[in-house]
Amino acid sequence: MHLRFAAVCADARTTPDGRIDIHGVFHDLSAPGFPAQQDHLVLVLVIEWERSDHGRYLFKADLEDEDGTPSLTVEGETEVHRPGPDQPPARSQLVMPLEGVIFPRPGQYTFRIRVKGNTLEGPGIYLLESSEDEAG
Repeated sequence: MHLRFAAVCADARTTPDGRIDIHGVFHDLSAPGFPAQQDHLVLVLVIEWERSDHGRYLFKADLEDEDGTPSLTVEGETEVHRPGPDQPPARSQLVMPLEGVIFPRPGQYTFRIRVKGNTLEGPGIYLLESSEDEAG
């Protein structure tokens, strides 16, 4: 299994034809002080599974700072169906809106996804402290 795609964005939705519409991907955020709160963001993950994987799998995504301290944890489960021999590998498309995300201090934050005893490194966000002139 591996992470086929990962992003943090302002909005994302799955479409009836199996695509994901993603809007406003960002890698950096600035705040006038810390702890800082981002009112809304969306974590998008696409996990591609091994052909032998099938069934229900629990996953956990931790938003960790540079020291590995989590500031947010998202847990869920996904159903994986075994693909036919002429089909691409099974993929789980996870679109997770997150509200009121707290960033305790400036620096790098990374989502670490844990599933089936593995840890996958997901997308990151770099938090900057802006001056009052920039914030106003």
